[in-house]
Amino acid sequence: MRRRQLLALLGATAAVYSTEASQRAQAQEYPSRTITLVAAIAPGGAVDTVARILAEKLQPLLRQSVVVENRTGAGGMIGTASVARAPADGYTLLLMEPSAVLAKWLHKSASFDVIGDFTPIALVATSPLVLFAHPSLPAEDVRGLIAYSRANPGKLAVGTPGIGSPHHMAVLLLNAAAGIDIPQVSYRGSAPALSDLLAGQIPLIWSTPTAVMPFVEQAKVKALGVSSEKRVAILPRVPTIEENALPGFHIEAWLGVAAPAGMPAEAVLRLEAAVRDITKLPEVEQRMSPLGFSLDYLPAQKFRDLIASEHQRYGEVIRAAGIMPN
Repeated sequence: MRRRQLLALLGATAAVYSTEASQRAQAQEYPSRTITLVAAIAPGGAVDTVARILAEKLQPLLRQSVVVENRTGAGGMIGTASVARAPADGYTLLLMEPSAVLAKWLHKSASFDVIGDFTPIALVATSPLVLFAHPSLPAEDVRGLIAYSRANPGKLAVGTPGIGSPHHMAVLLLNAAAGIDIPQVSYRGSAPALSDLLAGQIPLIWSTPTAVMPFVEQAKVKALGVSSEKRVAILPRVPTIEENALPGFHIEAWLGVAAPAGMPAEAVLRLEAAVRDITKLPEVEQRMSPLGFSLDYLPAQKFRDLIASEHQRYGEVIRAAGIMPN
């Protein structure tokens, strides 16, 4: 009996070592075939364009084909969930954006855990949000907006590209931090919200700055405040909300590369290094700038920390606002 038990134990140990050796060998050979980068949004927008720039630049660094696949629907949940369920072999990646950290708090049907179901690879880029106003609004900055809102309850509303976007979170954060109640008007994208702002149909919108800049220069729109911790170069005179009105206020849109949980460490390091090298390329910065994004690399562990902190922070904001998962 003891001999049989010993042989069984030796066999199990050998199997474990064999599996580990096989995983190490696969990781050292990685990648040996085409990699799919999933973008959980429709083709043609800024996020999709960033995905295609990344795929293009990853190919020579990894010496393998990288293709972008758009898997859309349910506010990004379908594409995100498909990557969570994919094999953890490094051949299915996700261009993750903030909707992934919001899904659990907004949707009962969310079928993935953004903390437990993914291996973060690297943060790629960030974009500040700006609170823009119609010129007729009698406020020149966020401090003035807060005062006006308190004196004129029910007279303001703010447009966003939809529930679950960083812009939506900016609405909730501003209301909570300032103790005001400016309701959100949800649009199908930033463009129709901007159109209504220009037409005077709505007094405020949250937007990334690039698309709105021509109208700021024509004095058809004014910028009240920037959501990032630092002022942005294309709006140097516009203060951050933190410096102007609400210490500690900051929110940004971001994009990063993630993979299914359980990725071999060697493959993670290979991808992490490739993304780092891409974010050092001036050409990539020049191509991303018109899209409203700045290259802002973070390695795997720091990207993991960002995902966890954003998930917790937005959960607290959503619960405080009384928003229940639908």
